[in-house]
Amino acid sequence: AIVQDEMMRGAMMTLSIIAILYGALVTLMQKDMKRLIAYSSVSHLGFCTLGIFALNPLGLAGSVLQQINHGISTGALFLIVGILYERRHSREISEYGGISNVMPVYAAITLIMFMSSLGLPLLNGFIGEFTILQGTFMEANIAGHSGLFWAAWASGGVVLGAAYLLWLYQRVFFGPVTNPKNEKLADLTPRELVTFIPLVILAFVIGIYPKPFFQILEQPVNQIVKTVRPNYPVNAPSLSVAAADEKGKR
Repeated sequence: AIVQDEMMRGAMMTLSIIAILYGALVTLMQKDMKRLIAYSSVSHLGFCTLGIFALNPLGLAGSVLQQINHGISTGALFLIVGILYERRHSREISEYGGISNVMPVYAAITLIMFMSSLGLPLLNGFIGEFTILQGTFMEANIAGHSGLFWAAWASGGVVLGAAYLLWLYQRVFFGPVTNPKNEKLADLTPRELVTFIPLVILAFVIGIYPKPFFQILEQPVNQIVKTVRPNYPVNAPSLSVAAADEKGKR
């Protein structure tokens, strides 16, 4: 039964890595902004399943937090695409260029949420991805491979995530206005700005001070690990210790 469990765990970790890398590669090929954001979700949620099947407190807590982060950052990204579509009725990346010249506030909020999604330190995405990778890395053996093996493959998704988001931002926002239809686009209205402000605040709050979230998650994830892995070493790094270490580093 233990062998079968490890085989299943290895299979799910493999599928998670495939989702992370394949989802990111498919995202790089998209010409439609909405599809690009949609496919990026496949890659991000691959990290969530990776943390779940690491089956330790850090991996599970990171996975839950990353699901919250995904709702914040990806929800904001869909809003960002929707606002531009409302003004131009096109989601094609080739239709844009130099948007920061005519919509500077919109460009600034978009940059913050892009950085949140790709995992920039001090923003929420970094906390979730780092905790998942830390939880994966600390496992001595998962289906015949060390945690380093799985974490190293997953790290490729972080690099590709930066690639497709920064490339998208460069094509849409930087440079001169290449399309005359974009020259008179209106910047964010107060109503639209109020919609984004809570998401931006949450991204910074979780990124700068995640300790309250980890405290809430500590007891449930420890109970799950105790139930699923009764022989889990008691001297393994716990969620509370990791949170304290992270606070000490800061």
